[in-house]
Amino acid sequence: MDRELPAFDQPAGVPATFAEHARLMFDLQVLAYQSDLTRVITFMVGREFSSRTYPEIGAPGGHHPLSHEHSPESQRQLAAINIHHAEQVAYYLDRLRSTPDGDGTLLDHVLLYYGAGMCEGDHQPWNLPMVLVGGGAGRFKGGRHVRYPSEPPLANLHLAVLEKFGMRLDKIHDSTGRLDLSA
Repeated sequence: MDRELPAFDQPAGVPATFAEHARLMFDLQVLAYQSDLTRVITFMVGREFSSRTYPEIGAPGGHHPLSHEHSPESQRQLAAINIHHAEQVAYYLDRLRSTPDGDGTLLDHVLLYYGAGMCEGDHQPWNLPMVLVGGGAGRFKGGRHVRYPSEPPLANLHLAVLEKFGMRLDKIHDSTGRLDLSA
């Protein structure tokens, strides 16, 4: 089956900065969704042990090493990197929101899962700030902040999301149950 791609400008060369690279990848993802080439995309904004530096935003220290340092300067750089990553994701959300798709927009029909596998540099996997954005084709209710009273394993969120998409599993990794996503 032939699919028609929307018109787009081809990039000239290799992106010079992280932001240019991330935005190019997000633009490609929008094209893939628009043309129905895929329904699932995984894109890591940064891997857990990345030593990438971001001199263009005033963060010359390596990302992962900064997470283990507690000096005010290290914490400033780490915050700048986290903000920079979130700004790139905001760009992606704007692209999804502004792209028509059927009876709504791409953002109405996708589910974007954004977060980290560790809370702090001491490798604690609890109280992780996770963000679910998008309607997931009507499966998810947005506009809420949900804080769970205990410290459930992240795998509990994964089980709940999978179930919303019709995949009922009893357990994955260290799961102890499903989070209630209707809260």
